[in-house]
Amino acid sequence: MSASWEQTYAQRTQRMSSSAIREILKLTDQPDVISFAGGLPSPEVFPVQDFAEACQRVLSEKGAQSLQYSVTEGYVPLRETVVHITERQGLTLTPENVLITAGSQQALDLLGKILIDPGDRILVESPTYLGALQAWAPYGAEYITVPTDHNGMITDALEDALRQKPKLIYLIPNFQNPMGVTLTLERRQQIVALAERYNVPIIEDDPYGQLRYEGEHIPSVLILDGQPRPQTPIYDGNVIYLSTFSKILAPGLRLAWVIAPVSVIRKLVQAKQGADLHTPTFNQMVAYEVSRGGFLDRHIHLIRRLYREHRDLMLAALDSHFPPGVEWTHPAGGLFLWATLPAHIDSARVLQAAVEQKVAFVPGAPFHPNGGGQNTMRLNFSNASPENIRNGIFRLGKVLTEQIRAS
Repeated sequence: MSASWEQTYAQRTQRMSSSAIREILKLTDQPDVISFAGGLPSPEVFPVQDFAEACQRVLSEKGAQSLQYSVTEGYVPLRETVVHITERQGLTLTPENVLITAGSQQALDLLGKILIDPGDRILVESPTYLGALQAWAPYGAEYITVPTDHNGMITDALEDALRQKPKLIYLIPNFQNPMGVTLTLERRQQIVALAERYNVPIIEDDPYGQLRYEGEHIPSVLILDGQPRPQTPIYDGNVIYLSTFSKILAPGLRLAWVIAPVSVIRKLVQAKQGADLHTPTFNQMVAYEVSRGGFLDRHIHLIRRLYREHRDLMLAALDSHFPPGVEWTHPAGGLFLWATLPAHIDSARVLQAAVEQKVAFVPGAPFHPNGGGQNTMRLNFSNASPENIRNGIFRLGKVLTEQIRAS
């Protein structure tokens, strides 16, 4: 007699669900579908030849080490690279403040493992990153939401939310996924001050911070939290910071990093040891080799130029083809923009009609942990070719026009 698997699963699996984005990508995995659904970098910016040369150097010079088990914290030269990146932004660190993870998604899962008990409340923007909600659902997280406008989280509503005693604040300040908006300096400063006053740690998720296409750089929440503190080599502040090599090198590496107080890093290391022992040694060593000698700065400049062209093309196409009554954000960087439809239009139904016309996007509702957003959609501009951006927005504009006319 075979096992009854439904009765065998742990209770936490009842809180698991498939990613809405991944499910849409299954529907659109056809060559004739123009997809604005994923958050994929453009393959045009993958430095394939540089990786080939770096792989050869690593194998010829450090072959045995690169194929061996390694320390959980991560390859020291790569952690030192993260330290140098952060020091250039104005904060002194030590490699002890850094953990290399298998992508930011693993970092989110590990943070859930060490920080979230069933029923804990997490304060988030609404909408917020779907992957964080998916990572933390099995740990029993509940959410306090603060609305977001074109300048990021609306801090006028933050103090009331903090009085509900959240355990953590989760933020994506730069070119937020899904809206593409950026948190202003004034609001960042307010959040840092209020988090300090209410003794609530901040998780700052910053995968897109280096992908700015216009305007002035704004210091990260980590920097704003760390600068007023005594400048010791070891950061011991109120922020856990996440970033990634996925958007500035290649997502297939599955490499990201966490910056946090040493005590938090140690606890994350223990959690990671139970998950995968360590992030792949070879991947880390190759990423370090590729990043050396100023390559990373040059490569980021290339990415910015290409993605800005894609963004500008999509914004122009939206102006030309989207019907009256639809509004959208104007991201200063990142990979996404956010469209808001008339209140009575359900973007999930629009998606069904759009897929019939061979174009796809992500409906906005899943990004709202406590409901809402049925009349919103996320569009990715980094991955599609210029021709597909023009054709796809033309198709989507026709679908929206028909849906609005028929409603």
